[in-house]
Amino acid sequence: MENSSINKPVAVIILNWNGDELLQTFLPAVLFNTNTDIADVFVADNGSTDNSLHLLKTQFAGRIKLIQFSRNYGFAEGYNRAIKQCAGYQYTVLLNSDVEPEIGWIEKLYQFMERHPDTGACQPKILSFHDKNSFEYAGACGGFIDKHGYPYCRGRIFGTCEKDYGQYDKEMNIFWASGAALMVRTELYNAAGGLDPLFFAHMEEIDLCWRIRLAGYEISVVPEACVYHLGGGSLPAENPKKTYLNFRNNLLMLHKNLPDNDRGPILFRRRLLDTLAFFKYVATLDLANAKAIVKAHMDFKKMRKNYTIHPSINILPESPGGNTDILYQYYLRRIHFYSHLPQT
Repeated sequence: MENSSINKPVAVIILNWNGDELLQTFLPAVLFNTNTDIADVFVADNGSTDNSLHLLKTQFAGRIKLIQFSRNYGFAEGYNRAIKQCAGYQYTVLLNSDVEPEIGWIEKLYQFMERHPDTGACQPKILSFHDKNSFEYAGACGGFIDKHGYPYCRGRIFGTCEKDYGQYDKEMNIFWASGAALMVRTELYNAAGGLDPLFFAHMEEIDLCWRIRLAGYEISVVPEACVYHLGGGSLPAENPKKTYLNFRNNLLMLHKNLPDNDRGPILFRRRLLDTLAFFKYVATLDLANAKAIVKAHMDFKKMRKNYTIHPSINILPESPGGNTDILYQYYLRRIHFYSHLPQT
């Protein structure tokens, strides 16, 4: 990494792995729309074997700060290592390589965090790059998890993404902020242990936000700041590897963040619900994704032994969205929009 004195409060870190086309498409907008009086832009390369490094060292030389890794550490460990090399910034933004921010985005996130010292992390409104009037799957306008541990968003429930007509433009506390564009207090990120490297990728930001909330901080969404996310930049939604990581990591997240009294009953219900998902894939002859669920549960049983320390309290019931049964609301009551959910 290039050496320089740190006199700015924010480090924006883009993690790249074989994403030269994404860098060519999105990095110019990031640089143009990011206030360099507030933030430095880093690109951490995760051992790319394509044209990424040549591109960064030529076309973007002097405009970004480059961090190079010798191999692919995954999303979680890649960011942990990058943030260690960017020590000294008050705030860190984890920004996906397929995100185009609007001008002023960094100021709005930064000013919100400065006004709210009880907030540990926040996200902007995330809209679709291909349909800029619609919310994007990965985060939309703020994330929640329901009583069974299923993630959903203000603006996206399961596969249904809403149109954005300003209905969610109010700032609010949420349960988790999207890793596609996540601003976090750097010291708190490190104190909470950073992203869990065993997750490798997917749901690691929800796990991190859960730990930040356990530490007594809020997670918020700042819709005045807005970015456009391509989505599926690493793995498409139907990819069995993505199915495997989502199911496995969701189980790990519940196992490590729930207290002893609640962990067993919630995980038992999740096994039953995941069994239904398995038979749904079988019924549609999607055997690759069905096998991915089986493998996820088998590997969860092995990996859960890595987590022996658990919190003493269950913060789900008192958290935003924590009393919702999103499966019941979505599949049985046919409620597909966040604004139509019963509000508590």
